[in-house]
Amino acid sequence: MEYTQLGRTGLKVSRLVLGTMNFGPQTDEADSHAIMDAALDAGINFFDTANVYGWGDDKGRTEEIIGTWFAKGGGRRDKVVVATKVFGNMGPDGADWPNHDRLSAVNIRRAVDESLRRLQTDYIDLYQFHHVDRATPWDEIWQAIDVLVQQGKIVYAGSSNHAGWHIAQANEAARRRGSLGLVSEQCLYNLAERRAEMEVIPAAESYGLGVIPWSPLHGGLLGGVIRKEREGGSSRAASGRSATALADTKVREQVQAYENLLDKHGLQPGEVALAWLLTRPGVTGPIVGPRTADQLASALRAVELELSAELLGRLDEIFPGPGPSPEAFAW
Repeated sequence: MEYTQLGRTGLKVSRLVLGTMNFGPQTDEADSHAIMDAALDAGINFFDTANVYGWGDDKGRTEEIIGTWFAKGGGRRDKVVVATKVFGNMGPDGADWPNHDRLSAVNIRRAVDESLRRLQTDYIDLYQFHHVDRATPWDEIWQAIDVLVQQGKIVYAGSSNHAGWHIAQANEAARRRGSLGLVSEQCLYNLAERRAEMEVIPAAESYGLGVIPWSPLHGGLLGGVIRKEREGGSSRAASGRSATALADTKVREQVQAYENLLDKHGLQPGEVALAWLLTRPGVTGPIVGPRTADQLASALRAVELELSAELLGRLDEIFPGPGPSPEAFAW
């Protein structure tokens, strides 16, 4: 496994991030523990979750599964950089109570303690804002975070689904307070969805944030979806974001060209999509969310995959990026 520093920090993390969103809803506790063991054995030390994972009446279940894995001992907690998130409503009894969501100081304080309890740990390495809270000023957010850092409950703060100007606004507010500010941004970024290149990634690079792409296969679109359709296999790839995208004739033609190109090179689409992200400036590592051990093994192969300049050029032709801002939409 290769390691890199998370943004401008001294923290070393693996080039692949283990996403845990499927733990609970799709993968039971025993299999989830087995996947985490396999990931750690392979050198993946960066695990990502969120307080709302488990969803619905089971919100928080994913953090609990990670917590019972940590409780097995064997140095698991000390070996892992654990990242979780705050924003979604975690009201008692499943109700969406006021002040149990978003980024008020009250909710941040409550949510951290609840995540610590579920994770069975006394600190969180990376505490991420799951979405922008337009109603809460950054000074209030940073005041809450500064207290938690001083208490030893969190080490770093990061963002997710923030625009480039939100990153600038957040870190300028932190600078005024003498705080470290955001050290990472978790955004939607992959070969088929490159709008983050316009402003989010340049802002992250400028402020020293590590970029952590989520949905690196775009909901399965880049994982060989047309091939799987042709072979008649049932797959998550044909649902959700992938199915919506494939309904567009232009997108379907792009995906077909992508799969044809990789067939000629004897390469697996999902592995190439991950390997491509590892070549992108500013990217710390993509989040992979395996539901099985086989899916984890496929993701691990991407780290060893070297893409030629010729292949990278062809990928750019098939899935062209938007170009920099403002040239992408102006002169």
